[in-house]
Amino acid sequence: MKNFKDKVAVITGGASGFGHEFAIIAAKLGMKLVLADVQQDALDKVKAEFEAQGVPVLALRCDVSKAEQVQALADATMAKFGAVHLIFNNAGVGSGGLVWENTQADWEWVLGVNLWGVIHGVRIFTPLMLECAKREPGYEGHIVNTASMAGLLNAPTMGVYNVSKHAVVSLSESLYQDLNLVQAPISASVLCPYFVATGISQSHRNRPGDMQNQSGPTTSQRVAQAMSDKAVSSGKVSAAEVAQRTFDAIRDNQFYIYSHPEALGNVQKRMEDIVNQRNPGDPYEATPHVRERLQTALLSAKNS
Repeated sequence: MKNFKDKVAVITGGASGFGHEFAIIAAKLGMKLVLADVQQDALDKVKAEFEAQGVPVLALRCDVSKAEQVQALADATMAKFGAVHLIFNNAGVGSGGLVWENTQADWEWVLGVNLWGVIHGVRIFTPLMLECAKREPGYEGHIVNTASMAGLLNAPTMGVYNVSKHAVVSLSESLYQDLNLVQAPISASVLCPYFVATGISQSHRNRPGDMQNQSGPTTSQRVAQAMSDKAVSSGKVSAAEVAQRTFDAIRDNQFYIYSHPEALGNVQKRMEDIVNQRNPGDPYEATPHVRERLQTALLSAKNS
């Protein structure tokens, strides 16, 4: 996708983090914006921000885990702008802890947003984009799914999140191949950020009431939350930088997008373990102090 001016960009999770930064760049490129988020106050704020700049914008509260709400987003987009050219299936949440301590509610919440949100986005918006391509000469379209480096690695105390993001990587690769197979004028990318300050470590603030656990977090979940908060807050790559890399990748038709390409050494080691039938390696081989801190916290809590 080379031409962005006057095209329509749909962004889920559009009121903060990567989504907001995607919207800022899209607006500068002359795009029309469709912003979806579960945070109504934040959504109202960004809508006012772009309207003040004269940017055509539609803002709609949307829980992407709900198929009917994603369908309503698509219907509203077509009613308002009549087309879709670029979609960011970006909304995401995080949850940690030892994998056997995650409740059914934990699984349903994280998979609902992180995986089903992308499934709904692909399932509902791709056919719309294909229809738009039939009507619009020279149509160019692109789909960006936000996964994570956790979709390529499997660090401990991140099981639910890891599972959701691995599935998004697989879905995105399949989408890319399917679009190529039918020679569609649409391509796809998967964004795999590492630790970037986006607010995802505090995503539990938006957890629906019917997805709450009756008991409080387990020790491992509290430890994982603290580790995540520290890692995200100390990230040196900004969400704005990642957003710019993403738009560069869209323009260059680049599928894999990374915030921290230096972390790919761990991905390579994981692939080598798989190919050589070795047991999974130590994800903290290069940062043993992190493993020691995590292990000490878990064991001390267990023995107290």
